[in-house]
Amino acid sequence: MKLLILNGPNLNMLGIREKNIYGTQTYADLEAFVKESCKQHGAVCEIFQSNSEGALVDRIQQAYFDGTEGIVINPAAYTHTSVALLDALKAVSLPAVEVHLSDVSKREDFRQISYVRAACEKTIAGHGFEGYAMAIAYLTEEREGGKKA
Repeated sequence: MKLLILNGPNLNMLGIREKNIYGTQTYADLEAFVKESCKQHGAVCEIFQSNSEGALVDRIQQAYFDGTEGIVINPAAYTHTSVALLDALKAVSLPAVEVHLSDVSKREDFRQISYVRAACEKTIAGHGFEGYAMAIAYLTEEREGGKKA
């Protein structure tokens, strides 16, 4: 299975930003973790991060044409603001899982809104890097029509 792992703004600053919320592991650590998780589940993946909403929309649209079979998306701050990401996910109709490192339900009021959630089959929040592994497992094994272990 081919997966696209999308990461939104400021995730490239992991290990530097708000360590009390996001910890000390870096974005390179996250990439290595995700690659290993995909390998364990028999998936290949592309990891893409951008601070630009348009670049994320472009990459979602490209997924429709390049054989991508599922999307794991951490839209970060765009979670709460981007109808464009929602529309792109809806347009491609690929199975998608929304992931957040922190438990957004226990954070600021504005973080309670997720536009992209309406186009995702599942949301996983508050499990740190492990949330990505959970999303990968869901897309490759657990969801209806996915490979069964």
